[in-house]
Amino acid sequence: MIDGNEFESSTGSGKVPHSRSAFLGNTQPVGDLYADVFLTPETPSSLEPLEDPGATKPVSSEPSLSAEPVTAPPCPTTLEAAGIGLMPLADLLLKHLYLQGNTLGVQLARQVRLPFQLVEEALRLLKAEKCLEVLSGDLIGPASYRFNLTEIGRQRAQECFQNCRYVGPAPVSLKAYVDQCRKQQVSLVSCRVEALRTAFEDFVIRPGLLEELGPAVCSGQSIFVHGPPGNGKTIIGKGLGQFLNEHGGEIYVPYAVEAEGSIITIFDPTVHKATDQEELAGEQSPLSALSGGADGEHPNTDLRWRRVKRPVVITGGELTLEMLDLRYHKESNFYNAPLHIKANGGVFLIDDFGRQIVSPRELLNRWILPLEDRVDYLTLVTGKKLAVPFEQLIVFSTNLDPRELVDEAFLRRIRHKIRIGPPSRELYSEIFQLCCKQRKIPYDAGAVEYLFA
Repeated sequence: MIDGNEFESSTGSGKVPHSRSAFLGNTQPVGDLYADVFLTPETPSSLEPLEDPGATKPVSSEPSLSAEPVTAPPCPTTLEAAGIGLMPLADLLLKHLYLQGNTLGVQLARQVRLPFQLVEEALRLLKAEKCLEVLSGDLIGPASYRFNLTEIGRQRAQECFQNCRYVGPAPVSLKAYVDQCRKQQVSLVSCRVEALRTAFEDFVIRPGLLEELGPAVCSGQSIFVHGPPGNGKTIIGKGLGQFLNEHGGEIYVPYAVEAEGSIITIFDPTVHKATDQEELAGEQSPLSALSGGADGEHPNTDLRWRRVKRPVVITGGELTLEMLDLRYHKESNFYNAPLHIKANGGVFLIDDFGRQIVSPRELLNRWILPLEDRVDYLTLVTGKKLAVPFEQLIVFSTNLDPRELVDEAFLRRIRHKIRIGPPSRELYSEIFQLCCKQRKIPYDAGAVEYLFA
């Protein structure tokens, strides 16, 4: 525990009136060339072998029940449990302080999303190394102290930025990410016919299609959807995503992962629809942050993870092999996760398969091992490889003849193959009725007959 003597104020006694306005004092940004450089759009920050998968669940025709909630990652009580070392945490705090100016201890803990008791250890180290000073304090304790960088601290912060410009919540360990992905894999979702029917109620599909999709969802394996253009193949992928959104429960995605000394950002607000805004809003209160860094309703939750709906990622002809690798920011010296990793726990739809710049053979060669072993290997710029989970329901959709795209050996690696043929006259009439209903115009059976005439 840091006491007042250890963090002696550089401005006299260091005590300020015990008032809410003093406690919630605004941070004062630093006017500095480095701050302008590090906060440009070109240098983004996050604030903008493995175990085998578990057994799959069977398809059931019983009424749908709520999915078993995925267990949230527990709030760490030690740096070891948090999966971050003392020095990396201290470096991250230096960068936060450099960009924001003098900041309350409680606000620093909130920004790195760790309990203050862990942040306090790093602050103590930085104070001992003369990297920061205390401008003011409060009777509440060190969490209410206002910290500021010394000249030594500013120089060290600049060195930290040269090594890595990531500024955001503290990263989680790769092992923690792997373990969490295994707990929330698609194959653990209970798939019931009634639930599938509900997800597809806005679409008209041929009889028996849901019975084909059910085993595919339960297995969590790849699906190959093929047939003539304009018959609803893309809708299948979207419907599966809607099913997982409505009946698959919520999952947890970290802001960033640390592996082999490198940081990889995972959470992407354009892909992940967060459902924990209210809890995070509650966590913004000073008292909740002082009580350990977690919100009042969920004191045992690690706030470095966002609770989200299962993601649905759709890509088409623009897909290239480079998009399946880590995206390295040379200037910032950290990585963004590829699309299929962001889709873990959800659906990854490759639309118009076979019309990408990369050939189908090259694409499937890249994914032979991930499709079979549910593990992908990503390479850092240092040459080191990382084993990461490949835990999404991947759907290939094409209007080309599968036999012209790839040979039989490749097709065998795609577990489920579903043909979507042209709709019958009866189905077409149902589609026509549904479209009229959605657009609130009267349905005329004669119009359908005219189209078939």
